[in-house]
Amino acid sequence: MAVVVAVAAAGCSGGSGTSSGTASKAASAASSAAASLASKGSDALASASAQAKQKLEGVKNGVKAKDDVTLGTVAVGGDGKATAKVTAKNTADSAKSFAVQVNFTDKSGNLLDVTVVTVTNVAAGASGDGTATSNRKLSGDVHAAVGSALRY
Repeated sequence: MAVVVAVAAAGCSGGSGTSSGTASKAASAASSAAASLASKGSDALASASAQAKQKLEGVKNGVKAKDDVTLGTVAVGGDGKATAKVTAKNTADSAKSFAVQVNFTDKSGNLLDVTVVTVTNVAAGASGDGTATSNRKLSGDVHAAVGSALRY
């Protein structure tokens, strides 16, 4: 986005004669660049969402367990990817595994990325941990929420 703003600002500098044509071209280029970036972001999000759905649909004999999962605070690492600790509490009477969909959102709740974490072999009455990592670089005030969780 900074590139888009820089391109638009460069076209808006004062001058004579052709500045409005230059500004118009810059605005058009900025609009195209913004649409391209949005499209790439939408494509990546759609792909991540489809992969998450596919992973959850692949779970056999899963029982809804969203209330048994908690997430830690989101941290964005040096690689730009967001991570959050996932804790799954097994309330069953035998060892179980969990498939947890984690939704990364901005401060307004807009979906930025989706991933699925598997927490395996959690003993009866115990908790197990995993780490959710975004598929792509995220910036700003990133939050995480449990989209769905299955115990199996």
